[in-house]
Amino acid sequence: MSELGGKVVPVTIEDEMKKSYIDYAMSVIVGRALPDVRDGLKPIHRRILYAMSELNLTPDRPHRKSATIVGDVMGKYHPHGDAAIYDAMVRLAQDFSIRYPLIDGHGNFGSIDGDPPAAMRYTEARLSRIALEMLSDIDKDTVDFIPNFDDTLKEPAVLPSRFPNLLVNGSSGIAVGMATNIPPHNLSEVIDGVVMMIENPDVTSQELMAAIKGPDFPTGGIILGREGIREMYTTGRGSIIVRAKATIEPMEGGKQRIVVTEIPYMVNKARLIEKIAELVRDKHLDGISDLRDESDRNGLRIVIELKRDANAHVILNQLYKHTQMQVTFGAIMLALVENKPQVLTLREMIYHYLRHQQEVVVRRTKYELARAEERVHILEGLRIALNHLDEVIALIRKSKDVPTAREGLMKNFGLTEKQAQVILDMRLQRLTALERQKIEDEYRELLEKIDYYKRVLGDEKLVFAIIKEELLKIKERFGDERRTRIVAEVKDFDEQDLIPEEDVVITMTYMGYVKRMPLSSYRSQKRGGKGVTGITTREEDFVERILVATTHHVVLFFTNQGNVYRLKAHEIPEAGRTAKGTAIVNLLPLKPQEKVNAVIPIKDFGEASYLVMVTKRGLVKKTLLSEYESSRKTGIIAITLTSGDELIGVKLVGKKDELILGTSHGMSIRFSVEDVTPTGRTARGVKAITLGEGDEVASMDVTSVGSDVLVITEKGFGKRTPLDEYRIQTRGGRGIITQRVTDTTGRLVGLRVVAEGDDIILCTASGMMIRLEVSGISSMSRNTRGVTLMKLEEGDQVSAVAVIRESED
Repeated sequence: MSELGGKVVPVTIEDEMKKSYIDYAMSVIVGRALPDVRDGLKPIHRRILYAMSELNLTPDRPHRKSATIVGDVMGKYHPHGDAAIYDAMVRLAQDFSIRYPLIDGHGNFGSIDGDPPAAMRYTEARLSRIALEMLSDIDKDTVDFIPNFDDTLKEPAVLPSRFPNLLVNGSSGIAVGMATNIPPHNLSEVIDGVVMMIENPDVTSQELMAAIKGPDFPTGGIILGREGIREMYTTGRGSIIVRAKATIEPMEGGKQRIVVTEIPYMVNKARLIEKIAELVRDKHLDGISDLRDESDRNGLRIVIELKRDANAHVILNQLYKHTQMQVTFGAIMLALVENKPQVLTLREMIYHYLRHQQEVVVRRTKYELARAEERVHILEGLRIALNHLDEVIALIRKSKDVPTAREGLMKNFGLTEKQAQVILDMRLQRLTALERQKIEDEYRELLEKIDYYKRVLGDEKLVFAIIKEELLKIKERFGDERRTRIVAEVKDFDEQDLIPEEDVVITMTYMGYVKRMPLSSYRSQKRGGKGVTGITTREEDFVERILVATTHHVVLFFTNQGNVYRLKAHEIPEAGRTAKGTAIVNLLPLKPQEKVNAVIPIKDFGEASYLVMVTKRGLVKKTLLSEYESSRKTGIIAITLTSGDELIGVKLVGKKDELILGTSHGMSIRFSVEDVTPTGRTARGVKAITLGEGDEVASMDVTSVGSDVLVITEKGFGKRTPLDEYRIQTRGGRGIITQRVTDTTGRLVGLRVVAEGDDIILCTASGMMIRLEVSGISSMSRNTRGVTLMKLEEGDQVSAVAVIRESED
């Protein structure tokens, strides 16, 4: 008061409230509610893990009372209520709350029914094995330490976190004016994503989705659609629809039951069952006769028995609509970046994590380099002493006391004080030949390590190689299968739910007539038969393509103009064996001059990684299947084509598959899908084969181990050749001869990869069809004419070939 002259400084209450509230808000944001982007932990979780590490509660030691841990955390690092600390600790141990639990709990830690955990005096805990990777190398100066609340101890500002915990285990929290809700992910997928960024630093969030498919909840469930996931990864916010996993099972007496084995993340099972019972009691849900919870230690199981006349699909859709068997997970990827809240994309999250790991590895290497150099300094002193052993012993014997001996050693042998002291402390047993050899070996080994550490510190690529290697080891130890399935988006109620799933043949003519028929319409015949009439066509029309699917498939129609449209298989009208079918223009909004040139059935957009497309002019393109999931009625661009080119083949492939192409002049090429770089949906593609004059690609297929290559010509000739006769080549070459094309055989029209138990269907321009067993077709060498598979009428020719797999049959 004397310094201010006794004056009172006036402050407006608005300014004081604003300043104080901002201080409080920032304290909540930084010190309580939001996770750090580097280790994915809030301060309370970080303090619990560090305190347990300090108590040596490792997985190889006995569990300790939770009260001991809570008391230690509260007394040393977290001056808040014991209930809050215990609640946070319990969550880290619940396998239904956290994807990879960081605490190994012993006792009652609560249940998915919402039962509270036992009091902390009854339960026990220790760190889980994966939690050790969060704390790995923390004693090697890898992270900064800050004073605790009363400045008596130090605590880590962040954990080393040797795996991307923020994505792997997710986080949720409400701060002041902002909230975070990051879903958990699969460890193996996330590590694959991090490795992808190490190998390609410019990778985008969209490209990272090839490795990180989407959230992977500890309770499983099914995610509907990828649009919400894509939005979350590219903008930091998104809505993800999660459904329970339910199956319909038959019972005695013609009744059915719905069995639920997985429920959406954070849904209380007991409350879910209560809600279903309430809907039945209030007559909002009709057709349920019994409801039981049969969950046990082997897993969750809710049984819903239905009345005899109830439609199980309708009731299941009503359960999704009116209960928490379907919920929306609102994702907000908000985390602290350098103590500032920031909404992050998938790429940004992994980028900040990698920068943290880079700092951890560099700091650890500097620490280990310093320790190694210190030890080398000592060993150099010992080597000098051992090389002048008699003089050293004589000097020590003559010295009156230790300081005199130390100074003598330093003066006579050029040693430092530390080296001299180590020599004085040396035991006589170190003078044996074996011990002297150990010193030499250790010295040489340390010099090699020092050289390695210096190379690491001088080369950023080496640092990232170490990060990659250590992450892949963690993936190998702790990686597991995905629990949450991702499927195409489904509306609340779909007509397909009432359509029985059955095998069908879908045919399409050159003039654009399409129909579906039961697969059972075709019987197997012997080679050389004339076939049965499969369709009645106009004189100038002929069947162009034929495929086998089920009524529940989505059928993608790719056109000559590079667009793709979609129909569900059951939406294609069924017609009799001799009917011509429905004009495709009545089913799809085709543009003028647009003609369907490739058709592919898809059961689930999550089944295969990529769609591969091949054009008539020998271009090939590989694109993520999920990019074609759009259900726009007006269609979407499938591939950008050059003038005069057409799309002739589309296949679902995995990363390790191989393609084989056949040209109309009888050439073929086999190459790996990995030779084709993934591109966006609207890209052009790259060269698959160099074509000769007047030649064009006629057919393509995906190879499989132990299979044969079946070649069909337009005059009905065919042959089967072991795949081994087609060597793997580099994409873009001229290929090798697969069929000796003559006027007798006609041009090559089909090349298919087949197995012994498969059947094939050949279709001619006049509409004749024949089904043959592959085993009845002769196996011949690659460069031959083949045998007659189908006798053709004058002027007729084979126009389409389809394979019926043994499993489909």
